[in-house]
Amino acid sequence: SALYFAINYFLQLEEQNDRVIRLEAQAASAQLAMLRYQLNPHFLFNTLNSISTLVLLKQTEPANAMLSRLSAFLRYTLANEPTAQVTLAQEIETLKLYLDIEKMRFEERLVLDIQIDPNAECALVPSLILQPLIENAIKYAVASNEDGCRIGIRALVNGQWLELELTDNGP
Repeated sequence: SALYFAINYFLQLEEQNDRVIRLEAQAASAQLAMLRYQLNPHFLFNTLNSISTLVLLKQTEPANAMLSRLSAFLRYTLANEPTAQVTLAQEIETLKLYLDIEKMRFEERLVLDIQIDPNAECALVPSLILQPLIENAIKYAVASNEDGCRIGIRALVNGQWLELELTDNGP
């Protein structure tokens, strides 16, 4: 019976090791997918096309400004862990890099209204939590509307909760 229990224990241990390996592979795959979703390729291509157009029109200052913002945004995106938490103030600063690029692309068609309660600035949030939401608002509210759109971001502390609100006046 000791041999039976030893073999059974060994088989269970092997099964558990296999399960751990599968879970680690799934976690790595999920992290890669999360990195891909953090930066929409259309945003990158559109930004590079906008920079190229500015260069062709010999508008070097705006092209340089857009390139600098893109560089800072990409550096932040690639340097931070996808699962890291940052302060809301850091998240908003990173979001502003992204929004500045989009503002240069859409000009007066994109109107921003950012209101952050000073008490909310030190709250911890997942890194790049707002960027996909803003990207969605720009894609469906600004890009598809000739008249442009207003996007609002509000944050406040309500008791122990951080309330984040993102609005747009698009369809």
